[in-house]
Amino acid sequence: MTKKHHYKTLVSWHDDNGTIEYTSYSRDHIIAVANKPEIAASSDPSFRGNPAKYNPEELFLASISNCHMLWFLHLCSANGIIVLHYEDNAEGIMEEQNNGSGRFISVTLHPVVTVSSKEMAAKAQELHAEANKFCFIANSLNFAVTHHPKIISKESE
Repeated sequence: MTKKHHYKTLVSWHDDNGTIEYTSYSRDHIIAVANKPEIAASSDPSFRGNPAKYNPEELFLASISNCHMLWFLHLCSANGIIVLHYEDNAEGIMEEQNNGSGRFISVTLHPVVTVSSKEMAAKAQELHAEANKFCFIANSLNFAVTHHPKIISKESE
């Protein structure tokens, strides 16, 4: 039996002048989820967005990285691997077509993980592949997510 989880978000945009012209309207908007802080968002600056606000492409990439990290941490805890620090400088490539449409064609995660002892490093390295198999977001993509993890032991710092 499968279990279904339902999610709700509110995306809200307003511009007193409206969409009179492509160059005239604001791309700034709010992303909201009940009982959580709002996210100030916009489009990518390449599409006339506000560079000071998050854009959908950044949030998409962050979702992939975030999901992978949470699964990795879960698998480490279940396997006796003590993770002390995790940081990922994720990269994504979006390809834009001549007609303006586009899609992401690749995402590469670069997690740097600190474990409490060097004996844990090899297993921690293996668990990245396992985390990818479980990640809900990665499983929803039409391309593979690549990983280039680096495992550091606290002893070697």
